[in-house]
Amino acid sequence: MHHINRVEFIITYACTGHCKHCSVSGAKNTNEHIHYTRLAGMLTQLKSKLPVESVMCFGGEPLLYPKEVFAILQEAKAAGIPARQLITNGFFSHNKSQIITIAQQLNQYVTDIMLSVDAFHQETIPLEPVQLFTKHSKNLKLHPAWLVSAEDDNEWNLRTREILAQFDGLPVSDGNVVFPRGNALKYFANYFPQEPPGASPYDNLPSLSILPNGDVMLNQKVLGNAYCDDILEALCTPLN
Repeated sequence: MHHINRVEFIITYACTGHCKHCSVSGAKNTNEHIHYTRLAGMLTQLKSKLPVESVMCFGGEPLLYPKEVFAILQEAKAAGIPARQLITNGFFSHNKSQIITIAQQLNQYVTDIMLSVDAFHQETIPLEPVQLFTKHSKNLKLHPAWLVSAEDDNEWNLRTREILAQFDGLPVSDGNVVFPRGNALKYFANYFPQEPPGASPYDNLPSLSILPNGDVMLNQKVLGNAYCDDILEALCTPLN
């Protein structure tokens, strides 16, 4: 059996943003999403056999399907998984009451919210609903994407720093550096080395990934489908 300590749920590829740095741009025009009611008990089962220390939900925009996110994080908490994380752009509704309600419900389960705010997201995502979300959220850090590096003074990074300054001193994570894939390679090719890009630093993390269609992936290999296969049996599938 493959020994994993982290489970990632890609809730959906659908997104409220249209970011020029997006690495999965070709897959986001879909309403396909994880249905956790069909997977209930999976995290409890994994935690009973493996040292699972972390669960993360992301996308796309995961909070387009808040019930699925809540179900995952609630079970993770009940199973004793200590790190329960969420990556969101904070823009999933125009309804202020709904934004506040979802933020407050998340506070019961999530230990880390990484809020994607930067020059790329804010080209198409308004700040007002995102700032409202932050005002009612706990355990939240701003999580920007940087072009070339966080220290580079290109026009995109300068704009990102201006945007971060509008969040009243909220903590900022190291964020991530834009990788040449998808939209990023289309719009920012001149910022990257001319040689073909190698593997993304995010491709081979020792994490079990559950895709929107239920596929179970480890190190870019499909081990099975969580809707059809026993998750522990899937983890016994050889990687080559």
